[in-house]
Amino acid sequence: MSDLLLRNVRPQAGAVTDILIRNGRIAEYGTNLSAEGVAVEDGQGHIVIPGLIDAHTHLDKTNWGLDWHVNGKQASLRERIDFEREKRLEIGLDPHIQSMRHAIGLIAHGSSHIRSHVDIDTTHGLKILEGVFETREKLKDLIDIEIVAFPQSGLMVMPGTLELLDEALKQGCEVLGGIDPCGIDRDPKGQLDALFALAVKHGKPIDIHLHELGELGAFTMELIFERIRANGMQGKVAISHAFTLGANDYLRVSSLLEQLAELDVAILTTGAPSVPVPSVLRLKEAGIRMGAGCDGIRDTWGPWGQPDMIDRAKVIGMKNGLRRDVDLEHVLHICSQGGADVMQLEGYGLDVGCKADMTLLTGQTLAHAVVDVAPRPLVIKGGRVTARNGKAVVEMP
Repeated sequence: MSDLLLRNVRPQAGAVTDILIRNGRIAEYGTNLSAEGVAVEDGQGHIVIPGLIDAHTHLDKTNWGLDWHVNGKQASLRERIDFEREKRLEIGLDPHIQSMRHAIGLIAHGSSHIRSHVDIDTTHGLKILEGVFETREKLKDLIDIEIVAFPQSGLMVMPGTLELLDEALKQGCEVLGGIDPCGIDRDPKGQLDALFALAVKHGKPIDIHLHELGELGAFTMELIFERIRANGMQGKVAISHAFTLGANDYLRVSSLLEQLAELDVAILTTGAPSVPVPSVLRLKEAGIRMGAGCDGIRDTWGPWGQPDMIDRAKVIGMKNGLRRDVDLEHVLHICSQGGADVMQLEGYGLDVGCKADMTLLTGQTLAHAVVDVAPRPLVIKGGRVTARNGKAVVEMP
C-alpha cells in the first residue's frame, strides 16, 4: 500500500478535484490539496472511476504472445473443450506464462480485480491451477485474482474430478465452478447435487457456466434455484452467460428473473455476439446483481477478444442495442461496480475510506469513455501506479 496525491481528476465525470491517498486508501478530497513528501500525479482533467473488474475470464487459456493459432474447423462446445484439454501442452499453453500475459494485459487496461475460472480435470490434475496460483502471487501488488475451480470437461462424465475440486478448494480457490449440467454431463441432478454438497462443505460460493439455450436452460436454472433454497445459499450463487435469459419468450424469462431476484442470484455476461444474451436493462429493472468479463481471449476457441473491460463494455452495449448515454453508463457500471457486487468485494468504490483502486478514463462523459476505448491514462492499485497510457509497469513474460 502507498501514499499518493492525485490532482486534477473528475470522479465519475463530475467536478474537478484532488484525491489524497494514505496507506492505500482514499483519505481526502479537495482542491489544491497538499501533502509533504507524498508522490504527486497529475490526472490532467481525466475521469476517474473505481478499478475495472473482469469478473468472468479464463487466464490460463489465452494464446497471447504465442504464434498465431490456426483454427481450421467448426466444432461443437464439447469438441472445443476436448481439443483444448488434449492439445494445450502441445500448443504451448503454459498456465503460468499465459495467465501472466492475460493478467498483465488487464492491468494495462485498467482492471483492479479478476475472477478467473481455471480448468480442473483428470488429464491435468491441479497443474493448471498451480500455474495460475503462481501468477496470483507474483502480481498480488498489482491486481487481485479470485480463482474459480472449474470442471470444464464435466464432472459426472469425468470420474475423479470431484475429488480434484475438493482439493482445489482446500488449496485456496475461492469459488466452485460448474458447467452445463445437461449439455456437458447429461446428468443435471447428479452434477448439481455434487456441486452444492461440495460448496456447503467448504463454505464457498458457486459460479456455474450455463450455455444451455431456451427451455433446456430454463429447466437447469430452476434446478439451481431448488438447490439454493434447500441449502440456504441465497446470495452465494452466480450464473455465467445465462443465455436462456435472452430467449424471446418474455413471460418465461420474466418468471426466471423474478426467481433470480428473490434468491439474489448474480448474472455474469460477456455480451457474446453470436448467441442470445441476458438483457442488461431487464436485469437492472429486476434488481439483479450483474457483472461482466472478457471470457476467453484469442484462444483455441476463437480469435476474438481483448484483455480490456472498456472494450468489453462496448461489445455488451452494442449487443444490447444501447444508444442512450444513461444506458452506456450502466454498461460501464456492470464492468466496474457490478463486478464488485457479484464478487462481494469490501472497500470498493470512490468514497473516503475505500481502497485506492482507480482507473482514469478519457472522454467528456462516462458514455463518451465507453465509446472512446482509448488507452487508460493512469491505473492505480492500492495507491501505487500500475499502468500508464495503456502500458503496465511490468513487462509480459
